[in-house]
Amino acid sequence: MTDQHSQPSLFDTDPESPTAKAQPHEDADAARFRPLADRMRPRSLAEFAGQTHLFGPDSTLRQAIENDRLHSMVFWGPPGTGKTTLARMIAAECDALFMSVSAVLAGVKDIRACVAEAADQRAMFGKRSVLFVDEVHRFNKAQQDAFLPHVEDGTIVFVGATTENPSFELNNALLSRVRVYVLKHLEAADLRAVIDTAIADEVRGLGLQRIRMSDEHRDALASIADGDARHALVLLELAADCAKRIEDNGEVIQLIDEAVLQEVTRDSFRQFDKGGDQFYDQISALHKSMRGSDPDAALYWLCRMLDGGCDPLYIARRTLRFASEDIGNADPRAAQLASYAWDSLQRLGSPEGELALAHAVVFMACAPKSNAVYSAFKHAMQFVKETGTQPVPMELRNAPTALMKELGHGDGYRYAHDEVDGFAAGANYFPETLNTVQFYQPVERGLEQKISERLATLRSRNQSAKK
Repeated sequence: MTDQHSQPSLFDTDPESPTAKAQPHEDADAARFRPLADRMRPRSLAEFAGQTHLFGPDSTLRQAIENDRLHSMVFWGPPGTGKTTLARMIAAECDALFMSVSAVLAGVKDIRACVAEAADQRAMFGKRSVLFVDEVHRFNKAQQDAFLPHVEDGTIVFVGATTENPSFELNNALLSRVRVYVLKHLEAADLRAVIDTAIADEVRGLGLQRIRMSDEHRDALASIADGDARHALVLLELAADCAKRIEDNGEVIQLIDEAVLQEVTRDSFRQFDKGGDQFYDQISALHKSMRGSDPDAALYWLCRMLDGGCDPLYIARRTLRFASEDIGNADPRAAQLASYAWDSLQRLGSPEGELALAHAVVFMACAPKSNAVYSAFKHAMQFVKETGTQPVPMELRNAPTALMKELGHGDGYRYAHDEVDGFAAGANYFPETLNTVQFYQPVERGLEQKISERLATLRSRNQSAKK
């Protein structure tokens, strides 16, 4: 068996970790070399910022912690919202051994080593073990399956953290054995509290550096951090390193002013995980805003995506798709304008071409909407799959050779341009083995209103000719 006092432990022994109570306290000189974001990790639920929806009086998670009833779980949320810290605090509150692995670096061998240590702890000390797996979505199916028997028999309490949608990234077998908790972006007020605490704390924070930073600049930093506490503390620490040393009433202080803040935040970007949930949530919001005929909301989501670093050509492609799917024949100019925006972006690049994209997005939002062609296309595709291969009627077949003409190809075909109004009333263009089906049902909006009126007239003439 493994003796935790004589052999290196697999679990996190960070002195600031809530689970490391038995570890000797590191001195101040050693602590200062650790990043501020790591030093300022909350040590209790009272210090935890945000996520109040998870800790309501009747919440499952709160009840589990207070009643010392650990269960396997997955924390799903954006970066910097406290997933790792929360896992540590849960282990501490329930007096469980905390072990941590990263799916970026670890493999099945590491999982087995952690499970073996957890089994030893349970056998020797009757102690439960929390195995925290960061970036769990990076594990493949075989690696995820390695947890199943040990979660099932209680050897470990599995706690995973992911920024990706668990329903897409985790195996159903593992997902059925855990409870998923969704963490939200931190509010600006939560981030402001994190910043204030870090500046004032003389043990773990910047209190001994005598930082001076106005309320206005603290609020600006909280806004720039964009819901990410870790990012806020990284920027704050960088600002403290760049702060101006000034003397005020005989005391040397470090001033973080507008110039310092702009310098350390000029390359900061909003959270936008290309290819991840935030990415698809925002393009979905843009699409639905245009469909809902709200140009202002559509512009907002367009700018959110551009501000986050989205490739504008991707938005141009989706805008052209929208023109076909949601506007269609109600206003055919939509597809032309979407193509113009795409072409402008390719010719002008960014940011000049983005104005053409905004032009197209606003037009899409204001244009009359119709999904009649989209629905007709899906209906027709399904109909073709269900009815299989049907012979083309003889009168509709091509007859480029004498032999084909002799075989009757094209016999009886009525050339529409020779008919009254260019329409061969009563002619059938479906296979003879099938009944005529009306896939396309134009809406009473935009140009499709006129298309609807014309089709109604033509269909009525067809019915009369067939009587």
